[in-house]
Amino acid sequence: MDKAPARPGVALAAVVTVVFVTFLDTTVVSVALGDIRSELSTDVTLLQWVVNAYTVVFAGLMLAGGSLGDRWGRKRVMMVGLVIFCAGSVVSAMASSVALLIAGRAIMGLGAAASEPGTLSVLRHVFPGERSRAKAVGVWAAVSGLALAAGPVLGGVLVDAWGWRSIFWFNLVIGAVALVVALWSVPESADPQPEPFDWAGAVLGATAFGLLVYAATAGQDRGYTSVPVLLMFALGAVAMAAFVAVERRARAPMLDFTYLRLPAVRSALVVAFAVYFGIFSIFFFTALYLQVMQSYSAARTAAVFAPMAGAIVLGSLVAGFWVSRRGARIPLILGCVLGAGGILLTRQALSGTLHDPWLAAAMAVAGFGFGVSVVPLTSAVMSGVPAEHSGMAAAVTNTMRQVGSAFGVAVLGALVSAFLSADLKARMTELGLPTTLQPDAIGAVERGRIPEGVDIGPYLRYLSKVNEVLATGKTAFHHGLDVALLVSAILILAAAAFTALDTERRAAKVN
Repeated sequence: MDKAPARPGVALAAVVTVVFVTFLDTTVVSVALGDIRSELSTDVTLLQWVVNAYTVVFAGLMLAGGSLGDRWGRKRVMMVGLVIFCAGSVVSAMASSVALLIAGRAIMGLGAAASEPGTLSVLRHVFPGERSRAKAVGVWAAVSGLALAAGPVLGGVLVDAWGWRSIFWFNLVIGAVALVVALWSVPESADPQPEPFDWAGAVLGATAFGLLVYAATAGQDRGYTSVPVLLMFALGAVAMAAFVAVERRARAPMLDFTYLRLPAVRSALVVAFAVYFGIFSIFFFTALYLQVMQSYSAARTAAVFAPMAGAIVLGSLVAGFWVSRRGARIPLILGCVLGAGGILLTRQALSGTLHDPWLAAAMAVAGFGFGVSVVPLTSAVMSGVPAEHSGMAAAVTNTMRQVGSAFGVAVLGALVSAFLSADLKARMTELGLPTTLQPDAIGAVERGRIPEGVDIGPYLRYLSKVNEVLATGKTAFHHGLDVALLVSAILILAAAAFTALDTERRAAKVN
């Protein structure tokens, strides 16, 4: 069923257009969060779901999307996914409430889960040679990195000019262009001897990822020791255990765990999770802090993020040539070290008085490291898995990316929210605000406005202390962001250490 394209360059252009639109939407919303919060009157937790509704569905269903592509045709599944993605963009653009916006984002995530795995697996068939594929993956990674980093930049321009809804209309236009170009140029391919679809694995995998990430996010509001949250964690763990058990016994598993015995594949997946976990400490929380707590406009936020976008592209292109000649191990480790170092530099730049050039330079270092690491982790997995299972290989790589993103937003969000609430409560108590009035006051700081239905009468005697409370809110948010950036950097460095030790141990056994 495989057909080689007459012009592989055109097919590559079509594929990276699909990559651009699906990865762009992971971060393009970040600079719109302040405007969304203001217009739809929502808090930090629901704002996280505007981001996570996309990434959770994306992560939970991507394995299914990759397996369906291997069986039914990678191009066919990609096209269906793009149509769904465009439909979700329309729902998001027209949303009149945060609930509808979250629903639209979830629909977009479903479309991305179907369309995105096919991009990498198609490259495996268009570029069968190791060196040509590494260069193509370099372009793929450069575009995916560009989309991630350009999200805040492009989003800032759109929001500043036409409001936050314009980012979803823009997604619709790019998605439609990607659909037309891919229909014309991308070859169809599928497993020549397809096995029955692993429905049990699909349901259990989506359930496990969805419940665990939902519980991590919901715990911020309800408390991590509350019965509903603990129950969701428990059910998610059970679903994950059942998923592993089913996949180990399935005739045609959605995720073949035997490939994880390969050190290169295993290390690449660990790095994928850690790097994308850390990326969102910058893409989501730094952008939110600059806009909400430092009153940066969307355009100013975009200017700060622009050097990072360029650095990710440069790092990806450099790594593509490096991997094609020298292999994946060294750039994988070096990319992690640079990325973690850039996060620590960003953390330092955010302390004290902000200077945009210094902050942009620090973020650019992180971006270069991210770009360098993405190519080798992608190449390692795609090279370690047979071509007929390329959809699964692409899906598991991108699943780890999206799971890392979703957990990054959830876990780091919990840290930021916890510090924000704790520091605000302590300061309000010092100022004499009764504990019964504190929850709504904290809600007002988080939302940027007084929550609907709140009687402001009891608060009038404390109006003279409003500025002190707001100043505390800014300091508290920064306290949480500071810890979140540190945790991200440590996790990425731990992934680099794991990669170095795992591959050294394997080499020692071979010798």
